[in-house]
Amino acid sequence: MTEVASRLVPDQSQLVFNSPPTFESLDDERQHRKARLAGALRIFGRLGFSEGVAGHITARDPELLDHFWVNPFGMNFRHVKVSDLILVNHHGEVVEGNRPVNRAAFVIHAAVHAARPDVVAAAHAHSLYGKAFSSLGRELDPITQDACVFFEDHVLVREGGGRIVLDEESGRALARGLGERKAAIHQNHGLFTVGQSVDEAAWWFITMERSCQAQLIAEAAGTPIHVDSQGARYTRDQTGYPLAGWFSFQPLWDDIVRTDPDLFG
Repeated sequence: MTEVASRLVPDQSQLVFNSPPTFESLDDERQHRKARLAGALRIFGRLGFSEGVAGHITARDPELLDHFWVNPFGMNFRHVKVSDLILVNHHGEVVEGNRPVNRAAFVIHAAVHAARPDVVAAAHAHSLYGKAFSSLGRELDPITQDACVFFEDHVLVREGGGRIVLDEESGRALARGLGERKAAIHQNHGLFTVGQSVDEAAWWFITMERSCQAQLIAEAAGTPIHVDSQGARYTRDQTGYPLAGWFSFQPLWDDIVRTDPDLFG
């Protein structure tokens, strides 16, 4: 390396990368999860994922592991603050907060949180392209690098598609269909994603929604060329793991914190 080039290349040991925080107490971790949840909901609202009262993101409580925090039923995503979030137990009862829970949010998310101890957060919304794609009854194809994140790591769940999920067995059916994967397409309903953090679950939903949009556009124009299986698996392994999902969400988090500081209220 030339002297000029060596001055232009930074000392790699001095580079600073974001990484998930650690916590000194359960209270600190709880507040962090609630803040990220309120921020993720506002981002969903900004991206147009709201559809009336439909849609919810949950975050498992770090202490009461069979309880989760969720947005109140009927509240606009763009207005949610940390203090608005409600805590729901495994019976569907609101144990903290004074607003109701969406029954569909309870039966789906409670079933997933119960079946997947690794899942901290789960996201679902009636986003335009996700629900349009769900009507096709098929999985995403690996036609872009972004879509490869979900290659062999998402599933189509047909059971209960198109019906409002209000009974607990329907929630368990969706949880069974999801299995150990990061995402599901619920036929005639929409997208469902999970993660080891709110950040990760929210990011998988956002990029899956955009991948649905990209595939719908590509197929309207012609016949998309698929990434081969080996390449799709390689890309998934490089960009589809939990820390990568968390990291990809950080620019969105930085933006919402700057524009919506009241979310911490």
